[in-house]
Amino acid sequence: MSIVLRQMYQLGPMLYKFRPLLMRSAVESRVGPAAVFLDNCKQCGALRISLSRPLATKKTKVKSKGQPGPRVNIKADLVEDIIDLNELKQEMLEIIENLKNDYGKNLNIRTSPGALDHITVTTNKGKFPLNHLGQISLKSPQLILVNMMSFPEATVAATKAIRESGMNLNPEVDGTLIRVPIPKVTREHRENLAKLAKQFTNKSKESLRKMRTNAITQVKKSKDSVSEDTIRLLEKQIQQMADDVVADMDKHLMAKTKELLG
Repeated sequence: MSIVLRQMYQLGPMLYKFRPLLMRSAVESRVGPAAVFLDNCKQCGALRISLSRPLATKKTKVKSKGQPGPRVNIKADLVEDIIDLNELKQEMLEIIENLKNDYGKNLNIRTSPGALDHITVTTNKGKFPLNHLGQISLKSPQLILVNMMSFPEATVAATKAIRESGMNLNPEVDGTLIRVPIPKVTREHRENLAKLAKQFTNKSKESLRKMRTNAITQVKKSKDSVSEDTIRLLEKQIQQMADDVVADMDKHLMAKTKELLG
């Protein structure tokens, strides 16, 4: 036993002598052969700190990859000398309202007297809505009557406007009375209306893209008087506003398509 203790006592100085080599081996096993701690080295201190931080896992990276970035919310009054964000937002919302009006005027399946209200009649005295010139009534689910007794001189113009309304109608004139047979709604007709709804939506999106481009161009004109960060944030906010409107358009299109196809 005494012999073993004597040998361990003799190994002590040798282990102390090779301590730097042992420490180097330990570090290399963790961070690679290029990382070596040096006495009184600030970089080594930074390395020690970095070693204490948990490494990002593949699972964490995948989770954060699909998440959208933070939304920009610039107060309109702070940038009103560059662009009027409130006015821009209102103009974008008007595009949605116009789209909804196009849906209501041109994509009706249900038969009702109001289906012809939007038709504009061109006369020698100007343009007027059909329901301002004639009394529209529903004779049966397959027949609408337009009584032009109040403005008989506009009967021909009203008939032409109904025929060219794009509603696939073929009106018949009987004196001052216009008979409008309603064609039976077929599956093909429903599908055509759904395609027309998509066309209206794409047209609205094109108007929105032009509005967004014009707004960004206006912002860039101020690059000499404001910082690049401000320009970049405004561009992001404008794009964000446009994206919100597009998402709203897609919701309306989906609902309308579902209604048309039944």
